[in-house]
Amino acid sequence: MQRITSFFRFCRGRAKLKRRAAAMGFMNHHHQTAISSGQEGIKTVGVDNHNLCDFSSNSDLCICIVTWNMNGKVSYEDLAELVGSSRKFDLLVVGLQEVPRDNILRLLQAALEETHIVLGKAIMQSLQLYVFGPKNSDLLVKELQVDKHSVGGFGGLIRRKKGAVAIRINYKGFRMVFITCHLSAHASKVEERNCQCKHISHSLFSKNWNPYAKPAHITVWLGDLNYRIQGIDTHPARNLIQKDLHGTLTSNDQLLQEAERGHIFNGYCEGTLTFKPTYKYNVGSSKYDTSYKVRVPAWTDRILFKIEDAKKINATLRFYESMDDIYSSDHKPVKAHLCLKLNKLLSA
Repeated sequence: MQRITSFFRFCRGRAKLKRRAAAMGFMNHHHQTAISSGQEGIKTVGVDNHNLCDFSSNSDLCICIVTWNMNGKVSYEDLAELVGSSRKFDLLVVGLQEVPRDNILRLLQAALEETHIVLGKAIMQSLQLYVFGPKNSDLLVKELQVDKHSVGGFGGLIRRKKGAVAIRINYKGFRMVFITCHLSAHASKVEERNCQCKHISHSLFSKNWNPYAKPAHITVWLGDLNYRIQGIDTHPARNLIQKDLHGTLTSNDQLLQEAERGHIFNGYCEGTLTFKPTYKYNVGSSKYDTSYKVRVPAWTDRILFKIEDAKKINATLRFYESMDDIYSSDHKPVKAHLCLKLNKLLSA
């Protein structure tokens, strides 16, 4: 308890200080130093959907990435919809928040039993991360590590654990780190979320850090980052969404704003936010929150990735969308397809 209290005092203290001019890079200790002299923010990349992941010569590895805040509820049908039936990808990475007490892995394995097996899992109560690969692909895994880091207080008691879990894996020669997180809620907690992101980034895999280990080719963050839309009231925001003008709200997105200021996710990439904000919906519908709070809709659920060296790895985003046909949560899942090609001459 004392450690948690000290951490949040540290976060509040930083909120009162001016930001350093230098940007903070989001690389773990085993990647490189976290201090960066440049400031890149989050780079918005377009989706190249002309060639969906098809194991073609254009890609060495295709990854399907899904994040979903389950709101403590589950149905097998929703999980089957989540993983899909057309699985033209190598790896499936599933990050879940507010997971109910049901055996989610068993349900996911049942939905994937014809094509994929679980290669790795990282679980911290209601915060869970799974990596699946094709049958017999466990022979292609050369390294697998998991870690977790809590930043919350008592959220785990109500299945709303805050923090992050991570999997580091070497698969088919690709060194990858996947991190799923659930950060503090509420629009006013921007500084707290920033601080949590940095603390998670510096802490994961730090206990057994090997300074001679090769850095990951790619790092992927997925989860309920809980950054909100600010500077606009809920009804004007909803009017823009109803008119399919929600793209104009990206300038009000806290995550992009904080990254542009150099506070978080320096040098990461994200697909264009063409889909509608994923939170908060009335459970069982596609209508935004009609409770007395009438929350401003927000893109709380995101997938970000960073390439360690663009000369060694070519990454193409083939898909980045929300899954609006899943209704059991107040969040909509978000799915991405990322295809990687390794420059074998430079990757050693």
